[in-house]
Formats: sequence, C-alpha cells, structure tokens
Amino acid sequence: MTPPPGPWLLPGDVRQRPYDPGGPLPAAVLFDRDGTLVADVPYNGDPSRVALMPGAREAVDAVRAAGVPVGVVTNQSGVARGLLTRREVEAVRLRVEELLGPFAVWAVCPHAPEEGCDCRKPAPGLILAACRRLAVPPEHTAVIGDIGADMEAARAAGARGVLVPTAVTRAEEAEEAGATAPDLPAAVRLVLGPAVAAREPR
Repeated sequence: MTPPPGPWLLPGDVRQRPYDPGGPLPAAVLFDRDGTLVADVPYNGDPSRVALMPGAREAVDAVRAAGVPVGVVTNQSGVARGLLTRREVEAVRLRVEELLGPFAVWAVCPHAPEEGCDCRKPAPGLILAACRRLAVPPEHTAVIGDIGADMEAARAAGARGVLVPTAVTRAEEAEEAGATAPDLPAAVRLVLGPAVAAREPR
C-alpha cells in the first residue's frame, strides 16, 4: 500500500531571523494545536468554538520576543473521516491567528490512522516538514504538546519534546516524557533557557 501524500503546509508568515547554530536558543518552537494552544474540541471546523488554553498567548509571545520562529503541528484526521474540509481547517487556523498572531508555519496531517502516512503523530513527518519549511535543523527544534504522541513524534524527529499535561494526558505519557512543565509559559521558559530568562524583568 502506497502511503498518502505528505502533510498540508498552510500559509504562514515565514519571515524570520537566520538561525544561529552557535546560539543558545532553539532553531524553532513547534506547538501542538488541540489541547495545547487551544481547547480540544473534537473535529472542530467552527472558528467560533476556538478557545485558548491558559497561558497560550503569553507562551507564544515569549517565543516571538526571543526571535525564534514559532509553528503549529497538528493531526486533523477529521478530514479523512469526512468530518472536516480543508476550508474549515483553514478557517480555524485563521481564528487561532486572530487570537495568537501569525505563525511561521502550519503543518497539518489530514490522514486517518489506518492510512499509514508518515506525518500523523507519533510519526515525525509533521515536525520534519515544518523544519524543512523553516530551513532549521530538527535536532535544534523544540516541540510542545499535551499527549504522548507529541513527544514520540519529537523523539522520532530528533527534536526536544516538552509535555504540558492536561486532564486527558495519561500518567504513563507523563512518566515517559523527556521533560514536563506545569503550563505553557513554563514550557517555553524551559526550551528558551537561561539566556532569555536572564532578560526577564525581576
């Protein structure tokens, strides 16, 4: 069986500073969408139902303020199941950007689990595609998500994963995560490191 085509790469604001491989900051920070940046509404194609998770705006703003490109990597199997259209996925993207500002890249897997694609998390394809679009190395990229599949995808891509547990995160997923944070701002502080923390007002 031939794997389906790769992920959708939705329009993004790709203007960014050139990556400094010798610097202290990550090359990029990629966020999961549902359950991480916005509340998880299953198969949501309605922009009016988009609600930010606590700390999402603060976290994304901190990454941008550090000059690090920020992106979204999201499984949207509702497309393959006939529950979502590309136009609806785009409409939700636009609403997220109204609330959080523009992202440098959006990588979306529209496939169902049984299709055997290379992009549906926990496979690494979304992360690798986003890094290619941004021209940054995955091994210097951070991925922030709320479930084990996000962390497995990060590991498979060679990226650093940080888990922000929610009510749906299983205990074993938290135990197996390489790093965890209590909330999104704390996760961002963890991946941006002491160079940025030192610049924060006391």
